[in-house]
Amino acid sequence: MARRMFVLVLAVLALWVSPAQGQQAASTRPYLSGYWGAGRAFRGAEAPQGPLPPNTVLLTDAGAPELPAGNFGGLKVKPAALAAARTWKPQDEMTISRVCLPPSIVYSMQGPFPMEIHQGTELIVMRLEYYDLVRVIFMDGRPHLPSSAPHTKVGDSIGRWEGNTLVVDTTHLSESTITNNGLNHTENVHMIERFWLSADGKTLLARQEFEDPDVLENRGARYVAWDRGAPNDHIFPYECDPSFAVNYQQKN
Repeated sequence: MARRMFVLVLAVLALWVSPAQGQQAASTRPYLSGYWGAGRAFRGAEAPQGPLPPNTVLLTDAGAPELPAGNFGGLKVKPAALAAARTWKPQDEMTISRVCLPPSIVYSMQGPFPMEIHQGTELIVMRLEYYDLVRVIFMDGRPHLPSSAPHTKVGDSIGRWEGNTLVVDTTHLSESTITNNGLNHTENVHMIERFWLSADGKTLLARQEFEDPDVLENRGARYVAWDRGAPNDHIFPYECDPSFAVNYQQKN
């Protein structure tokens, strides 16, 4: 029994490496572990990796900015989804039942909140401060889950390295927000993300691309950046309190 437990511990430890070991084992790969500050839009000198694919529009809501009501950033929305989105009002979100409902990572990854990354050899974990969402990105070459598997707000993420770029392919996302003004995606949304480091290693850069044949005629994209924090920086619990909605309703 003791030998069996020892072997199990070794197997678990094999999935993870220390920062120094990780850099030695994969010197050509960026080391992403650590604390990354609030998400924001790219700045002038932060160039994206190549042009966007055809039929893809770049949204400008990364970080704190939000698109105004009725403006979907150039996304070509299909009639049924557009009609539903146009009925949206901000007050709809400020209810006891919805105020603590987390969005999917299509929206939450671009928000102005920090995250922590824990990088191993077989998987990468991203802990988002926003709604305490936790992403597990499998790096072991496995396929996506079968179509019958549950859909969640973080989905099923499969990663791979393309040189110095981490490419993450995500499916199995449950219906949720595309833009914070009423436009939602369905469970058939598909998202591809690319993560890479700036030359000085102080900024994590990403390009998010998504498509949903049930909602959109074209594809959407965002550029998001996070600045590396100090070693003793950590994310905090989000701890959403639904009573906030009551206070909002009383003031309005």
